Amino acid sequence: MKELHYDAVVIGAGAAGMAAALELDSAGFNTAIIEREDHLGGILMQCIHNGFGLQEFREELTGPEFAGRFIDQVAASGVNVYLDTTVTSFVSGSSGKELFCVSPQGVLHISARAVILAMGCRERNRGNVRIPGSRPAGVYTAGLAQRLVNIDGYIPGREIVIIGSGDIGLIMARRMCWVGCKVKAVVEIMPYPSGLTRNIVQCLRDFDIPLFLSSQTTNIFGNDRVEGVEVTPMEDGVLVPEKKFRIDCDTVLLSVGLVPENELSREAGVQLNGTTGGPQVDATLMTSVEGVFACGNVLHVHDLVDWAAEEARRAGKQAAAWLKGVRPGTQVRLKAGPNVRYVNPGKLNPRGENKIYLRSMIVKNDAVLELRLDNQVFKTIKQSHVQPSEMINVTISSGEMEKIRYSTESVMEFSVS
Repeated sequence: MKELHYDAVVIGAGAAGMAAALELDSAGFNTAIIEREDHLGGILMQCIHNGFGLQEFREELTGPEFAGRFIDQVAASGVNVYLDTTVTSFVSGSSGKELFCVSPQGVLHISARAVILAMGCRERNRGNVRIPGSRPAGVYTAGLAQRLVNIDGYIPGREIVIIGSGDIGLIMARRMCWVGCKVKAVVEIMPYPSGLTRNIVQCLRDFDIPLFLSSQTTNIFGNDRVEGVEVTPMEDGVLVPEKKFRIDCDTVLLSVGLVPENELSREAGVQLNGTTGGPQVDATLMTSVEGVFACGNVLHVHDLVDWAAEEARRAGKQAAAWLKGVRPGTQVRLKAGPNVRYVNPGKLNPRGENKIYLRSMIVKNDAVLELRLDNQVFKTIKQSHVQPSEMINVTISSGEMEKIRYSTESVMEFSVS
């Protein structure tokens, strides 16, 4: 077993992991990235469409181009990279953090003073959403289909139905049209789309692909291969069987949500948020385990990789400060209020600037975000439009925070109306 020691270890080499590692390296700390794949960049390497980088680099890039910017920075830095390396065990104790890994070099025992979790997320599959019917070939997650087409050069089918209107599914609807397939429909159980508005326009409307909202896929037909799906409309959240219909197809792509990858987090004793599936973090993005930080899609699923990278840089800076001996003082608890699904982080620093991410539970034009401190209105923000599929980010300046009067029992609450 090879023994290694670092000041900080980042698990995951997507945009978030690389951004966090670069911050630690620039602060002078001996840092390593551990990545189970054979390349840096994560899922971005199969996202060949553009639309990335508008906030991070002020230009429109493809996924590989966006990842390439960070890969070049990592190559020019002092960050140590371990590819094809899987963390099999993560133990956090009073003496530090211990990671046991399987790698091409054999078994590695890596000890570190701080760890940043940046493992990303995975797709929900058919078993997660329990779609009835037979079990034929031709049912894929949208991300797997994306890899087959963009990386491996395979076309998974010719007549496609996409279940769920998440962004990956919408992007694959357009991609399948580009390679000559017929996308028969996108079926969404909710009364509103799950993906970004720009993807609804660019990937469905521009290609005349039908979108069935408030509709549930109630059967998948086929023996050896998918032959069709049964779709049942819903009214007031209740299925209306007499209105069900069939769509013939040979392939079904599932775009039914993402789940943060937190098996290692659980093993290390990190407390998870029941709503997001990611770790609970404070204002410094530190988890319930001292010295363990989280960022990117492992913390909560982001709409834009630009935001994941931004958050990761902050995690890297906070981890560097922690390694230098800086400890957070009293923080103010932050919670989700009416019409808010979740807020991240779970605490605010009253002595500095705070960046808050939240998701609305309602669809509304001319919405008002309201932040209350101990039931007193502290800040209101007008939004032209909110919907659950589009994450909202709010910055509270250090000047604004200096004005608050709080106690150890104080609570801030975000609501949408």
